[in-house]
Amino acid sequence: MEKRIHNFSAGPAVLPLAVLKKAQEEFLNFNGLGMSIIEMSHRTKPFETVLFKTEEKMRALLSIPENYAILFLQGGASLQFSMVPMNLAHSEQSIDIVNTGVWSQKAIKEAKKVAKVRILASSEQEQFTHIPNLLDTQPDPHAAYVHITTNNTIYGTQYQQYPHTGAIPLVADMSSDIFSKPFDINQFGLIYAGAQKNIGPSGVTVVIIRKDLAERANAATLPSMLLYKNHIENTSLYNTPNTFGIYMISLVMDWIEQQGGLSAIQTLNQKKAACIYDIIDSGSFYTSPVKKEHRSLMNIVFRIKQNNEELEAKFLAEAKAHGFEGLKGHRLVGGLRASTYNALPLESAIALAGFMKDFEKKYS
Repeated sequence: MEKRIHNFSAGPAVLPLAVLKKAQEEFLNFNGLGMSIIEMSHRTKPFETVLFKTEEKMRALLSIPENYAILFLQGGASLQFSMVPMNLAHSEQSIDIVNTGVWSQKAIKEAKKVAKVRILASSEQEQFTHIPNLLDTQPDPHAAYVHITTNNTIYGTQYQQYPHTGAIPLVADMSSDIFSKPFDINQFGLIYAGAQKNIGPSGVTVVIIRKDLAERANAATLPSMLLYKNHIENTSLYNTPNTFGIYMISLVMDWIEQQGGLSAIQTLNQKKAACIYDIIDSGSFYTSPVKKEHRSLMNIVFRIKQNNEELEAKFLAEAKAHGFEGLKGHRLVGGLRASTYNALPLESAIALAGFMKDFEKKYS
């Protein structure tokens, strides 16, 4: 095998090497059936077994009770920005949304096409450098739901604690930190996440929904493909799903379990992030705009010498020469970003920290 790089891409992102090897071994002849899993019908028993086992593994890792459905859909989080309000809200209801960045803003834009939207809290005036304080903010008691984005890939912020919304369902876009730590699923009415950052390849969107919420939708007016109820009743087989993507998620769930489960994954993620944040905080060469208490363990954003773009360009060029990829900040904010998702090896984080230290000595 050719030498693999240190992949800090924001998504599609690094996958566990053991998962890639397993998929490679089974690619031409899955379970001795004489064909690849991407060649078989989604209606066959072998694929249905993969589908149902993937759901079982997710339930076990997150302790998801039976009153929640797990769906494997398509269209990414971008489709969920529309699908959630279309199913959960009516035109006479309001939706409360916490604005913490670009992905929250996209959710706001689409929700406004369906119902009234109230910005429950926002960190926009502070350039999204922190998670807004919700302790003194009360949701509308008649709101259809409260929506949050748990981790913000562009700005590098992450919820450390989730808001309690009482009887009002809490909806979360967890695209970039799902399965990165344990949490109480019962606190949420609905969670959605694109798979391509933490649990699989692009092309699969995981939706975990409390089943009673799926009954809110008006089946007479919504397109059939946009009804959660249809996908629940057909166990994610209402149309042809991304069979290979679901299979890959199944392998990633196995890998998470082999690492020791979500608590062990969280500990590993904390170690990886600490390697890099320690270098950032060790002097004045590197800076992070994010308030420490809201820093993401998944996306570490930083700048060099008060936003020295020329030096940052050198950093990227030299990093690439040393086998580091995906370190350029998002085009909207510039700077640098290291995405340290579940599958990134600790060795990669240690190596990046060492490179950062050497680069600082060279140019400080």
